[in-house]
Amino acid sequence: QVQLVESGGGLVQAGGSLRLSCVASGNSYGIIPRAWYRRVPGNQRALVALITSAGQAHYADSARGRFTISRDNASNTIYLQMNSLKSDDTAVYYCQGWAGSTYYWGQGTQVTVSS
Repeated sequence: QVQLVESGGGLVQAGGSLRLSCVASGNSYGIIPRAWYRRVPGNQRALVALITSAGQAHYADSARGRFTISRDNASNTIYLQMNSLKSDDTAVYYCQGWAGSTYYWGQGTQVTVSS
């Protein structure tokens, strides 16, 4: 079953912006989206941004100052606003959510930044 659904990926030129969205869907487990990770082939999946239950945002060094994570509690959706995109931001971006002590992942959305 699809439980975390990402959208907003695509191809953008360097210096441009994208906004990713992740919503819990078909959510019989009470999954709460909480973070964005990304992965490049040959590398481990790495945290990009996280938002706590208290609403505090945390960012990887590579994202801080350019990316903003936010949450809409009413729709159980998190967003990642990505500005000033660089070629190094090219990756598959994954939404992570939790339900109790269990983590879940979305299917991933491709972000490609052209030079």
